[in-house]
Amino acid sequence: QVQLVESGGGLVQPGGSLRLSCAASGITLNSIYVIGWYRQAPGKQRELVAVITVGGSTNYADSVKGRFTISRDTAKNTVYLEMNSLKAEDTAVYSCNARVGSRQFWGQGTQVTVSS
Repeated sequence: QVQLVESGGGLVQPGGSLRLSCAASGITLNSIYVIGWYRQAPGKQRELVAVITVGGSTNYADSVKGRFTISRDTAKNTVYLEMNSLKAEDTAVYSCNARVGSRQFWGQGTQVTVSS
């Protein structure tokens, strides 16, 4: 079965960097139409952070453009989110999401806290 497992979250100071990983199993990245990251902060709805398609196209939320980079490693069947110049408002639970045809899969999420 398809599973997504996130890792790499933690506490980081404002201006710092962090890399999140989303390891997929039960499916190859090349068969996933679109995979990426969403986040949900306390009291707010879940929002798109960044996604990458099977063709390599990317899309980012305006709030993270220029700071975050989504990438993939097909050999490791893993998607990454490089987060730089982190701000307090980036604090949220980050979840990996994959769309396969009409189906969607979610990881359990990893907490990112940006605080001094």
